[in-house]
Amino acid sequence: MTQQTHEPEPATAATAATTAGGTDAQERLAPPFPPLAEPRPVGERRVWPRTFHDRLTAPLPGLKAMARFAREGAVRPGPEGLADVPRLPYEPAPLPRVGARTLAVTWAGHASWIVRVGGLTVLTDPVWSRRILGTPARVTPVGVPWDALPRVDAVVISHNHYDHLDAPTLRRLPRDTPVFVPAGLGGWFRRRRFTVVTELDWWEGAELSGVRFDFVPAHHWSKRTLTDTCHSLWGGWVLTAPDGQRLYFAGDTGYGHWFSRIGRRYPGIDLALMPIGAYDPRWWLSDVHCDPEEAVRATLDLGARRMAPMHWGTFVLSAEPVLEPLTRVRAAWEQAGRDREDLWDLPVGASRILD
Repeated sequence: MTQQTHEPEPATAATAATTAGGTDAQERLAPPFPPLAEPRPVGERRVWPRTFHDRLTAPLPGLKAMARFAREGAVRPGPEGLADVPRLPYEPAPLPRVGARTLAVTWAGHASWIVRVGGLTVLTDPVWSRRILGTPARVTPVGVPWDALPRVDAVVISHNHYDHLDAPTLRRLPRDTPVFVPAGLGGWFRRRRFTVVTELDWWEGAELSGVRFDFVPAHHWSKRTLTDTCHSLWGGWVLTAPDGQRLYFAGDTGYGHWFSRIGRRYPGIDLALMPIGAYDPRWWLSDVHCDPEEAVRATLDLGARRMAPMHWGTFVLSAEPVLEPLTRVRAAWEQAGRDREDLWDLPVGASRILD
């Protein structure tokens, strides 16, 4: 059982320079550091520890923090912050036609994407429900009707929080759909009769039809019931097509050291799907959710060419004004000196194809 939680520092300054955003040629030629693990068998059954508390990069809130949160209760923006809900970008459109060598993404809302890579259609953290447990109904509709989806070839799940693991949505899938999930979460799917469930630890990968699915660390945690805190792992996914096109799906994460390490092991990331919302108040959420400026910094750490913002404009989960994540990420991207065309700030329902 792999329990690899740390990686060595880069061996040379050249490796670090590539991580910071070298040329395309440098990124493509840079070897993984350390080398990638051999792919695990798809559908393999494994035994895991009962808890992954040792993977936390920040302590979970204690009684003092919980008392402060209960006292201040800042979980929604005020009337002024909600006034822009009608202006949230929502432009549903038919999914584009793509070929087997095309990388394309469509934002369905929150952390749910339809990713076409290496000829596969992959859903990330699919949530098509109007409402999730303990949260007001979504403020923008799902960007793509479920019956408009092509055949789903695979699903990746970042962690088990309700806004990322939605049982009513997953019930719509055929039970033989391959699902790639964090270590310790396989039983949840098998109890729901999914038959091709691949659980991975950090830095492990598996292959499906030539596309590699690698599970990578995140600064977050897991919990679904009163008794299962950190009983399953959390993380992001790197999807690599046979021709080398590479996409990073961050899932849910705060900012921290993992991004530069992910960039070293998976050089040449073409597109990073990065969370930019649910960040206010910072004293409560900074350990587990990036703010827009941190999301841009994480993209630079990854060495990714492009960034597509997510995890905003769908569910009101925190106190920042609903349009603020978009305005702040645009400003941060410009301040970082990045090409405006490489910020894929899509409306809900819109698509973008990598040329």
